[in-house]
Amino acid sequence: MTRLSTGSLAALIAVIAGAFCLLFEGLLPWVNAFPQAWVLPATETVGGGVKSGLTFLKPAARMFSALMAYPMAAMNYVLSTIPWPLLIAATVALGWRIGGMTMAAMAAIGLGLVVASGYWVQGMNTLALVAVSVPLALLVGGAIGIFANEFPGFRQPVQALLDVMQTVPTFAYLTPLLVLFGFGPVVGLIASAIYAAPPMARNVLLGLQRVESEVKEAAVMAGGTRRQQLFQVEIPAAKVQIMVGVNQCLMAALSMVIIAAVIGGFNDIGWEVLLTMRKAQFGPAMLAGSVIVIFAILIDRMSGTLAQERRQLWDGRVSLGILALGLIASLVFWNSLGDPSSYQLLDPLADGLDSWLTDFTRANAYFLANLKNSIMFYVLLPLRIGLDQAILPFTWGFQWTAAMSLWFYAAAVLAALALALNGRVTLGLVLLIAAGILETGVSQLPWPFVLIGVGALAWVAGGHRLALLSVVLLTTILVSGLWERALLSLYLSGAAVFACAVLGGGIGLLSAVSPLAWRVVRPICDMLQTIPLFVFLIPVLMVFQIGEFSAFLAIIAYAVVPMIRYTRQGLISTPEEMIEAATASGATGWQMMRDVRAPYAAPTILLGLNQTILYAFAMLVIAALIGTTGLGQSIYLALGQADVGLGISAGAAMAILALIADRIVQGFAEERKKALGL
Repeated sequence: MTRLSTGSLAALIAVIAGAFCLLFEGLLPWVNAFPQAWVLPATETVGGGVKSGLTFLKPAARMFSALMAYPMAAMNYVLSTIPWPLLIAATVALGWRIGGMTMAAMAAIGLGLVVASGYWVQGMNTLALVAVSVPLALLVGGAIGIFANEFPGFRQPVQALLDVMQTVPTFAYLTPLLVLFGFGPVVGLIASAIYAAPPMARNVLLGLQRVESEVKEAAVMAGGTRRQQLFQVEIPAAKVQIMVGVNQCLMAALSMVIIAAVIGGFNDIGWEVLLTMRKAQFGPAMLAGSVIVIFAILIDRMSGTLAQERRQLWDGRVSLGILALGLIASLVFWNSLGDPSSYQLLDPLADGLDSWLTDFTRANAYFLANLKNSIMFYVLLPLRIGLDQAILPFTWGFQWTAAMSLWFYAAAVLAALALALNGRVTLGLVLLIAAGILETGVSQLPWPFVLIGVGALAWVAGGHRLALLSVVLLTTILVSGLWERALLSLYLSGAAVFACAVLGGGIGLLSAVSPLAWRVVRPICDMLQTIPLFVFLIPVLMVFQIGEFSAFLAIIAYAVVPMIRYTRQGLISTPEEMIEAATASGATGWQMMRDVRAPYAAPTILLGLNQTILYAFAMLVIAALIGTTGLGQSIYLALGQADVGLGISAGAAMAILALIADRIVQGFAEERKKALGL
């Protein structure tokens, strides 16, 4: 008898668990619905404990908040007082110095559009928040990275802490921050610093670990103390990686400006985006969102250029000339510059966009409604609540019956047997699992099946330790009373990730085989990766209004880019000797892609899938603003009600889902690497 592989055995265990739940759901009610009597008062306990701790820390936190108000106010004053021609000239001069004509023109055009939009003052207030929060994040993140490097025993706990910080949704820790620091701009500043610190810590640690051993040995041989070795040798040697951390830190802080506006509303660009979105003024919302995009692109390009190991510095005299020209223009036109907020030259464009959008949605209302309803009724709803509940006469034209369920399962069993007889046992068992999930619906899955199925998958990916960790973490969600909401979040993020895998994988494949396609796709990917999360909501709200479908599209738009980039990178990174061997054996282009490039690219593509999953979970909470249910909605409601317990519990539950998915996908990626000898 042929012995089952690990994957086949894990799939068989999941099938047996699913069959048990299906057969005994009528006899054992606890199989489908976790008994309320078994639920622990986790939310209340967490809320009470955290509030006690926050009450103790509140005086110190309020003092820190008062202190941070001074640099915030000072930076606001400086940026709002400097005449806009001088500030634009300084940015253009910097752009010329580090990037030549291209970057100087980008700075001039971008900031010129900000002035013309009438949002200059709000934009400067936003940059003031970034300018104060980023140094704080750099300091904290750098210290964490150095600490983890100097004390290897703490490295794994620090990595785990950074994982948690980057997987816990930002809204989840806004509630305790509000209790600690009160309402106002400083809370947004601190939230931005917390969110932006982990990328800096990771890159500092990575850079220090990558310093060549010869460099370290030379510092030791020179008789330097440990402090001298670190600050005079190792950190300078790691400066390129550290500058990558600075770039990511800047972008993370900027992406928080709209979220910070939720709890620290003041006259900044994030508040303008929120205000115009709430009023359904989509033209002005898009205009305000474009200001953030301009800042993001400029900061990304300039800091990214500084992170390059070998960069050309352009003629400094030209930079001085540009700066002098800006100073002269500011002095000459000092009295006639007026208030930049009064310019509003792009208002007709925003109003025109609003009018055009209204006309477009009215003219295409039938098509847009059909598109939305088709995907909702024929794809998302069956996935959410199952075929047995989603197929109804008014949507599908007939009623799903118990007999249909039996025929559906019978067909799945026959297909699985056919695959097993052809030696594809694992695929057959996976088909049975997929059939069960589709018939039942992700949000209706029995909890024993989910625990056992995830545990089995984690066992295949990372062994018994990962399996045990996954089951224990999922059990904490189960007993906390957040299980139903967690399954709803899992359904929407899973559907979006699947769509990203298909769409992003296809675009990545096209970009790998066609340089022309990549020249078109690359700037779009660059733009999508620099747009802050909230801005993704504006276009989908414009066309499809509030609802789950809009949230689904917003998640896809935000999460698809890593899949595109990693798929292309994996497919074009196949070693030349493998390509030559396949060519010599007479392989066609399709055979080479299927049998050589794709298997070699699998670890890289899996890492792209990993990033896509994390991006989808990050966007899930933001999407709660436009109509999703589940954990994201709970976190957002907790923020509005100042419910610390619910906010932290729901945030932790979402972090658990993201962490388990992250570890499982990483496990499969490592397995593929070992199989390829990488």
